[in-house]
Amino acid sequence: MRTKKETKKSAGKDRAINLKEQILSVLRQNRSQAFTAKQLAKKLQLKGDRYEKSLRDMLDFLIETDEISMLSNGTYRYNTKTQTKTGVVDWVSPHYAFIVVGNDEKDIWVHSSNLNGALDGDTVNVVVYMHRAGSKPEGEVSEILQRKKDEYVGIIEITKRHAFVIPDNRKMYADIYIPLDAIGNAKDREKVLVKITHWGDAEQGPQGKVTEVLGKAGEHETEMHSIMAEFGLPFRFPEEVEAEAKAIRNDIESEVAKRRDFRDIVTFTIDPEDAKDFDDALSIRKLENGHWEIGVHIADVTHYVTPGTSLEREAFARATSVYLVDRTIPMLPERLSNDLCSLRPNEDKLTFSSVFEMDETGKIYNEWFGRTIIHSNRRFTYEEVQRILEGESGDFAEDLRLLNDIAKQMKEDRFKNGAMSFETIEVKFKLDEKGVPLAVYPKIRKDAHKLIEEFMLLANKKVAEWVYKYKKGKEKNTMVYRIHESPDNEKVKLFASFIRRFGYKIQTESGKIADSMNQLIEDLEGKPEQFTLQNLAIRTMAKARYSTEPLGHFGLAFAHYTHFTSPIRRYPDMMAHRLLQLYLNAGKAPDRNVYEDQCKHSSEREKVASDAERASIKYKQVEFMKNAEQKDYEGLVTGVTEFGVFVEMIETRCEGMVRISDLTDDYYEHDPENYRIIGRKTKRIITFGDKVTVRVKATNLERRSIDLTLVNFPDGKPLKEPSKDKRRDSSKSRGGKKKGSSSKYF
Repeated sequence: MRTKKETKKSAGKDRAINLKEQILSVLRQNRSQAFTAKQLAKKLQLKGDRYEKSLRDMLDFLIETDEISMLSNGTYRYNTKTQTKTGVVDWVSPHYAFIVVGNDEKDIWVHSSNLNGALDGDTVNVVVYMHRAGSKPEGEVSEILQRKKDEYVGIIEITKRHAFVIPDNRKMYADIYIPLDAIGNAKDREKVLVKITHWGDAEQGPQGKVTEVLGKAGEHETEMHSIMAEFGLPFRFPEEVEAEAKAIRNDIESEVAKRRDFRDIVTFTIDPEDAKDFDDALSIRKLENGHWEIGVHIADVTHYVTPGTSLEREAFARATSVYLVDRTIPMLPERLSNDLCSLRPNEDKLTFSSVFEMDETGKIYNEWFGRTIIHSNRRFTYEEVQRILEGESGDFAEDLRLLNDIAKQMKEDRFKNGAMSFETIEVKFKLDEKGVPLAVYPKIRKDAHKLIEEFMLLANKKVAEWVYKYKKGKEKNTMVYRIHESPDNEKVKLFASFIRRFGYKIQTESGKIADSMNQLIEDLEGKPEQFTLQNLAIRTMAKARYSTEPLGHFGLAFAHYTHFTSPIRRYPDMMAHRLLQLYLNAGKAPDRNVYEDQCKHSSEREKVASDAERASIKYKQVEFMKNAEQKDYEGLVTGVTEFGVFVEMIETRCEGMVRISDLTDDYYEHDPENYRIIGRKTKRIITFGDKVTVRVKATNLERRSIDLTLVNFPDGKPLKEPSKDKRRDSSKSRGGKKKGSSSKYF
């Protein structure tokens, strides 16, 4: 907690920042004019000697920083030596945002009053002011080029004269004004979807109208629909798309003569127990030379979904299926995903295949790619296959064990070549018929999962390699690659510095990072800080994306890699299928720019899907903890901020916050350089990775947040309540009503 002296100092700093922004705002808006100090004081309504001195001091400071100039007659004018750049708004707090320019340039700091109506994610032009060498550039949004979205989800608050919607989006710090004649059937405190009708500016916030009432806040269907609306996910397929899907004929017989026939070869699928869209299958048979022919067969989606159709346009727009906790938002209508294209057992199905001649060590002697027809003999669940791999009898047991042995050898070879072994822990929920979570548990990946993974990786890799090597004349191939670039060296060094606090180390030299990271993951196995540091290590890495540039996949240690094996749920796989068939037919490479734009769109939609999935998981975690037994939970500190510490409860993998205002035994100060808080009197420290005991204090379904009470400190000592005369008012949160938070991680 701050002392009075520190609080006074902080308030003085805020006043100085405000005065600076006020002066610059007046001078910017009147760039062709010059003002005396007296004229500026009048415009800013500054009265009294003290304020006049503050004004002159700030004017001197702005001259030193070259942001303004003083003319020979003693007047001041704005320094017009500026440049304009284009970037994307990252609205960090109610007070400021950064404009992310990219191209390794520094982000540009913009005060919220200078956003001029721009919102998070908007593409803008920003005027960059003069700044001293080494200082961060500052600027002002001069033009909004493209809005990221025009619909928001939030809770509506209705008064007699007007209404406001408080957005759920944590990076939307402006409430949306709603005229009473634009609220529709919404009632006070309901969740609604709002469309912006007027964007506002620096003086006035956005205005909108209610387009849909989602329901009572906190209810299951309301909140899941809120998440879908918040991330722009479709509720249903357009009628013309559904009609087009239903009209597709199942023309397998006419295709038999055009395809390689695998129907007499042992073939099976292995999928989750609740899966309905089976998009991959494996076949296996022994060849006369003692080798094995192993086929990776993928649903031939592009046979049914053709360019120029409504189905194609809708698949591209969605780009991916989205898996929320209680539902799937598919890329393709059910007629395709669960019927025509699903590789169901005991049915002839059209596929696109990668077929390999291999020995028991995984060595490949021949490969073949092309369109096929299969007949799956058996549908396995992962659990069934796992029991067979662990020794139980069952269908195709010998084949499954052979495939598992080959998969293990391929995995070992991958790691010898520099692949990384990151495996994030995902959570699953057991829901009742109303969607209420009854249990939360981690998804455990066993050999059955890894068997399928290795053969899918093989197919993806070999398709990418074949296309990369294919040449027709001197032209470059166009292909959709899944790329994962090398990590930024500065981020790796920062991570290495951080984990030294826990007694771990990694090599930061290029070429040694992968092996060093793998050793770290091995050293973390079973340790309390395992998942926390492993997740941070993943954040240090670059984000995988789609591109036509063959930049390789760092994490897998593949020079060329694509996504070929899940066309039912990923549009890039459909693109890869079409390009592969084009080159198999000796076709000419299409326009790379068209495919690059499609790659960018697919990467963006993948991120939206990931964010929505995380939001649904967070909501269910909060709901589960709301109804969970009131007891103490062991947890790990996963983040430290100026207003509290984030703690992940080990048993449930749910994260909440212990607010500094609730640590009533002492005054705690934030030490951001060392990711910790320190008690002023006791010198007690809570830092990243500490093991603590907590109890749930409150849950907020609307905000998807959990407040925790600290029971025991990292040293095992309980939190002691202060005497009544020393107790602070814990209702006065240091951040006030501040929405969002500073970054939890470095």
